[in-house]
Amino acid sequence: MTVTLASLSRQTGLAVLDHLERSASIPVVHGLQAQGDLIVIPLPVIASSVRVWPDSRWTGVPAEGVELLRGAAGGNPHTLVADLGTCRWTTHVLDSDQLAIGVFETSAVAYLLHPEHGATGCPPGTYVIRRQREHEGQRARLVAD
Repeated sequence: MTVTLASLSRQTGLAVLDHLERSASIPVVHGLQAQGDLIVIPLPVIASSVRVWPDSRWTGVPAEGVELLRGAAGGNPHTLVADLGTCRWTTHVLDSDQLAIGVFETSAVAYLLHPEHGATGCPPGTYVIRRQREHEGQRARLVAD
């Protein structure tokens, strides 16, 4: 079954902005992917700096999705969407860079949906969801979306 921006929008009830092509198939991306102020990294890539607490509570991702991060000043949400029973996530992580929002594990393709940026898919695996930061000279700051 082809997953489109329109089908994800219907599933979550999250409207996307008019400039996005709703009938486009959502790409499934292996590796790093960024969406504004959020970045998704396969856990093996940064396992030396991010750990899930052994006694972490994991939560199943409901069909309507889980809001991961809302843009600066109450902006648009980044939402993790997956078929029921295929994905779980936790915020109980230790990140030496203090950028992690959480970790998700998925046994089927999971999607990141944002009203302004559209969506991308993550193949089965374990991923770290982090805030992005940018460097300006000697200073670093979180990206504001």
